[in-house]
Amino acid sequence: MARVMARRLAVRLHLETEDGRPLVGKGRAQLLRLVGSTGSITAAARSMGMSYRNAWGVLREVSGTAGGPVVVSERGGSRGGRTRLTALGRGLLEEYARAEEALEEEVRRGAHPHPRLTVDAVVERNGRLLLVRRHAPPFQGAWALPGGFVGRGERLEEAVLRELREETGLDGEVLGIVGAYSRPDRDPRGHTVSVVYAVGSAGGRARGGDDAAEAAWHRMDRLPQLAFDHSEAVADYVRRGFLPIGDAAGGGPGVGGRVSRRPRRT
Repeated sequence: MARVMARRLAVRLHLETEDGRPLVGKGRAQLLRLVGSTGSITAAARSMGMSYRNAWGVLREVSGTAGGPVVVSERGGSRGGRTRLTALGRGLLEEYARAEEALEEEVRRGAHPHPRLTVDAVVERNGRLLLVRRHAPPFQGAWALPGGFVGRGERLEEAVLRELREETGLDGEVLGIVGAYSRPDRDPRGHTVSVVYAVGSAGGRARGGDDAAEAAWHRMDRLPQLAFDHSEAVADYVRRGFLPIGDAAGGGPGVGGRVSRRPRRT
């Protein structure tokens, strides 16, 4: 009788540019992580069993593909030289780590997937609604509410303010909940549940960032076609307002009666 070999499910992940050029995979992520922790390309290379020349070549290739340096070396001083990750290098490493963690979680779920949790923000100012134009599928090029997936260990209110800041450059404050939207076919990527918040923003110029190609204010009476079921969420906000939360962003108690639509003015 043939012996059944033990096996496990393994996945491999890498970040790449939009035109398919590789940026960061497991090996490159490990090299960046070691450079960041040791402050030395030499020490990082030694830990990985590679030469300094090879390690430096990898870092130079990543920098060229990423469009900027991922490490910077500081020479001299009482303690000698030191190499550290740039903001670009840290950003690539953090993005890879988040994606790797999410992928591993999907594998652990196996045959028992469950809905993913997202948040979206309704931000109104002077009769205009803040929208973002989606940079990537699904609904690439369509207008949508600012929002995205909730991170591990992140509260919903923290997530919606983070997504607003990343996609529009604006800071905000959570005013209350517009509603929760859970229709299984609302997102072509799979079953997602979105909690939509009314968010106030005091001022500043909106600009697209992260997954948003553009951010702009649109008149409430002349809104474009929106992605997902965001038109439904906006209609609910206009019709019935939002449910305020006591100290929403800080975790305070208390949910009051529903507040009618209340534009934020500057």
